[in-house]
Order: sequence, then C-alpha cells, then structure tokens
Amino acid sequence: MKLIARFGAVAVLAAATVVPVLAQSDVEIGGQKVVTLTRKPNSATQPEFTGVTVAPGRGMEILSITANFPGKGEVSVLAGPDLATAQKTLDVDDNGNGNLGYSFGAAFLVPYPNRIRGKLSADGKTLTATWQGHTITLPANNVGKLAGAERHAMHGLILKAKTDGVKVEKIPGGERVTGVIHAGDFGGHWLSKTDLDMTITLTADAVDAEVTAHNVGKESEPISIGWHPYFNLPSGDRTQVRIQIPASQYALVDNYDNVFPTGQLKPVDGTQYDLRAEGGVVLSKNFYDDNWSKLARKNGAATVKVIDPAAKYGVAIEGLSKEINTIQMYAPPDKQFVAIEHQYNFADPFGKEWKGMDTEMEVLKPGQSTKWHVRLKVFVP
Repeated sequence: MKLIARFGAVAVLAAATVVPVLAQSDVEIGGQKVVTLTRKPNSATQPEFTGVTVAPGRGMEILSITANFPGKGEVSVLAGPDLATAQKTLDVDDNGNGNLGYSFGAAFLVPYPNRIRGKLSADGKTLTATWQGHTITLPANNVGKLAGAERHAMHGLILKAKTDGVKVEKIPGGERVTGVIHAGDFGGHWLSKTDLDMTITLTADAVDAEVTAHNVGKESEPISIGWHPYFNLPSGDRTQVRIQIPASQYALVDNYDNVFPTGQLKPVDGTQYDLRAEGGVVLSKNFYDDNWSKLARKNGAATVKVIDPAAKYGVAIEGLSKEINTIQMYAPPDKQFVAIEHQYNFADPFGKEWKGMDTEMEVLKPGQSTKWHVRLKVFVP
C-alpha cells in the first residue's frame, strides 16, 4: 500500500483572529470537494503537524495527516493511498455501504463502531437487532472469510454521508474545517433523528477530531461514536514497533475471523494483551484485533502511544471524552500500520452474550447531545 503524501498544499498566513477562508482543492470525492488544511512548520528542533486532508463527501473521513520531523522532513502519520487512488477507491471501486472507507485513512464511525449481530434477512442484505424493545434494521455489510462465517453490521452508517455547511477558517497557528451531517434516521436504519457536528483542527502541536451528536428527533436513541485511523509505521519494520495501551481488561472473542465478543472480560495481567508498560510493548509478530477496557486516564485522557524506535518517531492518540470507554486495536503482522480506535462501546452492544451488562452505548433523549473528542500529538521517543 502506497503511503499518502501531502495533498494540494495551501499557503497559510499567520493570523491573530479567526478569518473565514477557502482552502478546498479541485478534487471531488463523494460529490464534494476535498478539503486540505495546511501550515508551515516553525520549529527546527520539534516535530510539528503540517497538513490534514478531509473528504466531506465521505462522512468527513480524514484521508491524510502529515507532520514535519526536523532532519527527516515530512512524514505521513496515517497509512493510505495517494489522493488519485483514494478517489478511485471511494468513488469507483467501493460498494453501496461504503466499506472501503474504513480500509485506510481515518473514517468516522457513527452511530456504532465495530460489529453488531442480529437476525439475518432472507436475502442476506440486512439484519435486525433489538434495543429496549425497539427493532433496528441494519445493513449486513461485513462477513468473515471462513466458510460459514456470520454476516453482521460493521462500522456505522455515515461512511457515504455528505456534509453540509463545510467551512474552512484560519485560526492562530493553523486551520480548522467544520460541517454538519444531517444524518436523520441514518437512512431508515436507526431511531429518532440525529445531527452530527464535525470539527477537525490543525495546529503545530495537535490534530483534533471532534464529533458531537445531537438527538433532534422525538424519541430516545442509543448512540456511539468512534473512528478507524490507520497509523503509519515509518520505519517499515513492524516487529520493533512498541504500543502502549493504558487498559487493564480485554474482551475475549470467538476467533479472529468473526471477531465476535463472547461476553467475557479478562484482566490483561500475564497475557500478550498487557500493553501498559511505560514506553510500550513490542508488537513483534503478534496479531491483534481486540478490544481493551478499564482505561487508565492521565490528565483526563486515555492515551495510546505508537512508538517506532527505528524511525525515531512516535504518535500519541489521546481520548479526551469521558464517554470513550474502550479501545480497539487492529494490527495484522503482515502490514505496516496499526489501527487504534477510541470508541464509546463494547462490540456487539445489543448482544445477548453481555447478559444485560452496560455496553457503554450513550442514550440520548430528544434534545440531548454527546461529544467524542480525540487529539493526536507527534513526538520523538
């Protein structure tokens, strides 16, 4: 997989106040112009973020993030294809559900990340799940590779959503893009009606991603927010990369093809899932597609670190919202990326395997809102 390079750089002038500007490229994905945020690095000694590329026509998916490392130049923080390939992948090759959106970059996952199981329809295209007596019908858009694997719903309902009111503005030290996804009932698949306020901010020290869900309908709804960022490993040597996840519990799954939770939660102590050590734990050749919980927070943040010692490179992923209760990591040994997914909930949140446990879906009454906020920082380990 070719790593994303910086797309369509736009000069950024210093500004003391917020001033609306246009910073959109001529490339369209999902019927809307791609947005590129950029800034010039100032430090000769510290790494700084320099660019973010966003596709408002695909649920505000982040296609690329770049950072300047003194002595190294610009580094791709996310793994994914170049812009032309991303455009073809998302506009030509993808299916009706938008599944290829979560195959690179950083797609936002609303109103549920991860998997939901249910009763499959006769044609195999949808499934039904139950929440507090309500029936929810979802696209059965994913299935494992093994014979007899069970079709299930995967990664939310905004993968192909368009964003209204897209605005790019300069802020002190960087740029910001905002917009709103009027998701409604998510194409008839969800309860009530929902608006999603989306904000992505670029500064030297951080890239902030924020999603606020508002219940603008007339009934209560369950909701979760997450994302699916693929973090690049610049050295190309995955075996020596170190991961730190501040969690003391992980969820057992049936296998790594279905990846369905069994409803059992186990302590990480003495297992390959104990990644709490300061400075991280070496990935080696271990496979992960797992969910961690009981997160330890420092200064209010549940922070995961991806450290690539050979590249003298590190990225910290800070889960700032208190509603973020679990972290999913997908890390196949034969790929030069790790996906670190800060999300509200446990997988299959409506499943009987949880035996009535609170699976951390937020419940929004009409007029209520919930905010998901994750911040990225880069550093030299």
